[in-house]
Amino acid sequence: MITPKEAATEIIRDLSDDATFDDIMYRLYVRTKIERGLRDIEEGRVVSQEEAKILTSRWREK
Repeated sequence: MITPKEAATEIIRDLSDDATFDDIMYRLYVRTKIERGLRDIEEGRVVSQEEAKILTSRWREK
């Protein structure tokens, strides 16, 4: 497992030389969300597709 600093360095290294700060921040944001999602899966913080449909249908009712 690589450290967050190593992951950030890898992300930045892979960007083109004309990448903007917004490009960097977006890539770091996406990586953070993916890592959080994988951690949630490992720790059992998930719902089934059917449960998700019920939850989101309630959002539309409000």
